Amino acid sequence: MKTKVLITLASLLFMAYSGFSQESKQQKKDSKYESISVQTSAVCGDCKKRLEHEISFEKGVKSVELDNETKVLTIKFKKGKNTKEDLKKAITKVGYDADEMLADQKAHDALPKCCQKGNKPH
Repeated sequence: MKTKVLITLASLLFMAYSGFSQESKQQKKDSKYESISVQTSAVCGDCKKRLEHEISFEKGVKSVELDNETKVLTIKFKKGKNTKEDLKKAITKVGYDADEMLADQKAHDALPKCCQKGNKPH
């Protein structure tokens, strides 16, 4: 009887430790990343595809998502591999405003007409 109780207790402790261990691993993994939100001048769904695609290739970037309603681009990237300012510059090089930074004019002018500032989404 004592053996069964000890085995059950040991099993419960092991499962609790395993769950804690996995949780702390996830916390360590998440602490390696930083997330930023940048207001853009995106106009349409093509802008969304373009921004998400291009910014995903920036150093350390794990994920990129543009909210179509608010035009806010959320970027998750590895700490120490990139900075908010460098990511904002990358957005401007694609042809879009990034918070207070204005789009690179040549890149903006090379965008399809529907994606240029002042145009209505299609």
